[in-house]
Amino acid sequence: MKPQFSAEILLVEDDAKDAELIITALRNRHISGEVVHLTDGDQFMDSLFYASLYTSWHEISIPRVILLDLNLKTVHGLDVLRVLKSDARARTIPVVVFTASQRDIELMESYNLGVNSYVAKPSDPQEFMDVVGDIGHYWLNVNQPLRH
Repeated sequence: MKPQFSAEILLVEDDAKDAELIITALRNRHISGEVVHLTDGDQFMDSLFYASLYTSWHEISIPRVILLDLNLKTVHGLDVLRVLKSDARARTIPVVVFTASQRDIELMESYNLGVNSYVAKPSDPQEFMDVVGDIGHYWLNVNQPLRH
């Protein structure tokens, strides 16, 4: 399996409607970065495992940001985050948890694991799209990424 990291935005989201809204919001804000959508934690884990087989990550394109839902069906987002942040080569990739979960324990654990930002998904579709556009704008246009 070829690593799925070859995008500017790696979206790990199992809800098809939310994924569609996220991709539409990024396009509407003219966020030009390529988005790769993984539909569950297993896909992410497979991609990370394959990528870590490389001796040099220069052979693959590292995403500028990962948008991660916590409430994934196969592997919970916190477990994805735990594995990602424990990999020496992947831990510097910025991760934004974008989730419907507003549980304090998940918020605290996300930050303890090294998440860069934790954003609750708004229930209003327009506000949802505005927030996603702001996230994309910040991470792709404003933030200065670490060069791998």
